[in-house]
Amino acid sequence: MSLVLTNKTIDKFFGFLSQIDNDSKKKMIIKLTESIEIKEEPKFNLSSLFGAWEDTRDSSEIIKEIQDSRVEKRNIAKF
Repeated sequence: MSLVLTNKTIDKFFGFLSQIDNDSKKKMIIKLTESIEIKEEPKFNLSSLFGAWEDTRDSSEIIKEIQDSRVEKRNIAKF
């Protein structure tokens, strides 16, 4: 989302900025110029988000491992 300024608002900003020293103005110009340069987004491979599960174990071994790794949370501390 971008903020759009009217000419009147830009003139007010310019009035303020005209009082700044030249070195600071140059730094502002550089930052503003960099902010309008089009930067190409890195390409993302959508196919990296999906795929088949690969495992050498059979389903019963995987289910047993999942069940054995569960933690019982019924021990509630009393205050």
